[in-house]
Amino acid sequence: MKVLITGATGLVGSELVSQCHEKGYAVNYLTTRKSKIVSEHNYQGYFWDPKSGEIDTGCLDGVSVIINLAGSSISKRWTSSYKKEISNSRVNTLELLKKTLLGNENHTVKSLISASAIGIYPDSVSNFYTEDETSVDDSFLGEVVAIWEKKINEFKSLGLRVAKVRTGLVMSKDGGALPEMAKPVKYYVGAAFGSGQQWQSWIHITDLAAIFLHIAKYELKGTFNGVAPNPITNAKLIKEIAKALDRPLILPNIPKFVMYTILGKMAYILFASQRVSSKKIEEEGFVFQYANICQALGAIYDTNAECVDSKNKVTKQFVS
Repeated sequence: MKVLITGATGLVGSELVSQCHEKGYAVNYLTTRKSKIVSEHNYQGYFWDPKSGEIDTGCLDGVSVIINLAGSSISKRWTSSYKKEISNSRVNTLELLKKTLLGNENHTVKSLISASAIGIYPDSVSNFYTEDETSVDDSFLGEVVAIWEKKINEFKSLGLRVAKVRTGLVMSKDGGALPEMAKPVKYYVGAAFGSGQQWQSWIHITDLAAIFLHIAKYELKGTFNGVAPNPITNAKLIKEIAKALDRPLILPNIPKFVMYTILGKMAYILFASQRVSSKKIEEEGFVFQYANICQALGAIYDTNAECVDSKNKVTKQFVS
C-alpha cells in the first residue's frame, strides 16, 4: 500500500508516518514548506500551497489511499481573521485535492480518510453521542466541522470510499493539549476548569493513528469517532494528570470568566462537553491499546500506576 498524507509533519501525522513504515507502507506526503521535502525510497515529499492552488501532482503516483490531516490549529486566539484561517485551511486543502484528482484520470486512489472533530456534537453533560447524531453544536467549532465534513463528503462523487474520523482530545507528550494542561499541574497551580463536570473524550495518539490505518486496511467507509472507550470529566482528567506527575491539586477550580479573559472566545474548547462513543470502530475489529486515561498517562509519563474501574477494582497496572 502507498499512502498520501497531508499534515504528515504535524503531531498526528508524524505518528501516522511511523506506523505506516512499521507496516511496510510507502508514504507520499504534501507540505507547504519546501525545506521539509525529503526523498527516500518509502518517504517522498511534495510541495503544495492550498492558498494559491499550487500542487505537485506527482504526489498521487502509485497512491491508493489519501489520509487528510491538514488544518490550522484551533488552539490559538480566535480573532476574526484567524477564524477564517481555521475554516479556509480545511476547505481549501480538500478543494485542491479534489481538483487534482479530477485532473488526473489515471490516478490509482481508491479512498479518502479525513480527520474531522467531535466538536460537531452539541455541548452537553448528559448526552452520549454516537456517529448517528444529526444535531450540530451551536458554536464556531460546530459550524467549522459541519462545513469540513460537507467538503469531505464531496469526494464520494469521485467514486472514492470516504471515511471521516471525528477526533477527540489527543494525548501525547510531544504536543497538542496535554502539555499545556500538564504545565500548571507540574508547577503546583493546576486546577479543573469551571465546574469540572464537562466531559472530555480523549484518545492516545498511538490509537488515533492506528484507527486511520485500520480504516485503510479494511476499506471502511462512513463516520467514526476517534476517541477512547472511556471519556472522563475535566476534573477527573486534571486529577489523573496530577497523579501521573506526582503533584498535589491545591487550588479551587478556575472560573469560566478567568479563562475567557485570558484566551477570548477560544476558551470555549475548555468548557464544551462532548461524551462520545467509540463503539462503532470497535465493532469493526479495532482494539484500543489505551482504553482508559490511567493507561494512557502512565505510558506517556513512563510511570507506574494502578488503573481502577468504577467499583474501585484494579483493572490494569502499567509498569514502565
